[in-house]
Amino acid sequence: MCTTSKRYPKTALNFRLNRKEIMVFEESSKMNEQLEKPEDSKQMLVSSLVLLMVVFAKWVEPYIAQYRDVDQDTYEPSETQKSPEYYRDGSGTECRRCCDPAEEAPQYASPYPQYNIVPQINITILKGEKGDTGNRGPYGKTGKSGQSGPRGPHGVKGNKGSIGAPGEPCKSYYAAFSVGRKKALHSNDYYQTMIFDTEFVNLYGHFNMFTGKFFCYVPGIYFFSLNAHTWNQKETYLHLMKNEQEMAILYAQPSDRSIMQSQSLMLELETDDQVWIRLFKGERENAVFSDDFDTYITFSGYLIKAKSEG
Repeated sequence: MCTTSKRYPKTALNFRLNRKEIMVFEESSKMNEQLEKPEDSKQMLVSSLVLLMVVFAKWVEPYIAQYRDVDQDTYEPSETQKSPEYYRDGSGTECRRCCDPAEEAPQYASPYPQYNIVPQINITILKGEKGDTGNRGPYGKTGKSGQSGPRGPHGVKGNKGSIGAPGEPCKSYYAAFSVGRKKALHSNDYYQTMIFDTEFVNLYGHFNMFTGKFFCYVPGIYFFSLNAHTWNQKETYLHLMKNEQEMAILYAQPSDRSIMQSQSLMLELETDDQVWIRLFKGERENAVFSDDFDTYITFSGYLIKAKSEG
């Protein structure tokens, strides 16, 4: 076997003195300065040199032992800076200790950390194909209604719209009639509808002279009036009717002389409503006076305001 030669540094060994040895050296120096005789000075110089050699030998021994145990000199140049002359064979190859046949080559530790490789499985490879869409589940319960939020800010004013189509011209609706009767009428065992034989005004023909009834074609508010002449010693009993409902009565008790009696009212009518005069049936003597020359009985009505006008 061959071993690598130990080389010591070419420079002087550096060592450090502790505080005690420095104090010894300083005291010896002071003593030399205090001596006046040359013989004493020489003697003292020799003793100081001996003391320094002892101190030097004491402190050099641990440093020499340290360099024997160190594999590589700290003062030697690095591997990249060594010259071929440094090696024994001059080939530039460092001489290393060869292994004995019975020894196994030393296992040098790797300068890099060793990592254990842990296998990882890619989950996406194991993922199967996408399945079919399932059936829609039932609707959940309706939640509680939340509180009303604050009113939002006003939106941006929109553009002016286009002009619309011209509307229909303002329509004015009219309805009016006025009719009379020149013949007297006596009561019977049943109710009688009074038929009028004289037409004064019948705007748009809304009053039917054959049935004695006014038909409402323009819904709204109407005014009606009824005038009749009573008969001597007889009762006068008339009803102003709306459809089959009694709305007002014209009545006069039996008297020695005949008089003119009147009744008026306003009614709100809808389309196809009918207004007419009915003579009460004859439980007692009931009659309305008239003759063939003068008109004693009149019935009139007109529209005050149409419903469409608001």
